[in-house]
Amino acid sequence: MRHLEFDGRYAEAILSGRKRATVRLGRKPNLKPGDEVLIHSGGRVIARAVIERVDSKTVGELTDEDAFLDGFSSREELVMALKSHYKYVNDDSKAHIIIFRIVERFEKPVMSSDYAYEGNLPVEIAEKALKYLNLSEEDRKLLELFLQAGSLRKAAYRLGGMNKRYLIRDALRRAYEELKRRGIMGPKV
Repeated sequence: MRHLEFDGRYAEAILSGRKRATVRLGRKPNLKPGDEVLIHSGGRVIARAVIERVDSKTVGELTDEDAFLDGFSSREELVMALKSHYKYVNDDSKAHIIIFRIVERFEKPVMSSDYAYEGNLPVEIAEKALKYLNLSEEDRKLLELFLQAGSLRKAAYRLGGMNKRYLIRDALRRAYEELKRRGIMGPKV
């Protein structure tokens, strides 16, 4: 499943339906009508959506209607927001308007990392991997630390800092792929 990530300040506008699109600059996103995406805001998955349309134009061609779909009151406000998110913005910058429709709101937002493994929770993966797989010593220690610490963040700090999260994520990813290959786990999303 694809992902659309937003700054945390947009969560309420997305969930209320006031923001039904996003304007992204640069190369055209690899999305098409009918694609399902997970909407992330502030590091949490807040909803599941379907892509309705992807329109391409330049920043100079953006309209008030584009701004309204993106939750802004005017084209000028949208362009100011783009300038706060992107280093270089001018009238010739390529803009892509991704229009989406929310199909499921998550009452309790979940951590984005919970959806990294096709909807399977990292805790379930670690527990099943330790029970059913012949893991390398390093992966076993990382998964045990993760379960003992109770969160990816806490485990990373015990390894030396947040920049060590990738070690645990990589171990979880390897474990999940092997569990999937053996038919022990599979996609939930």
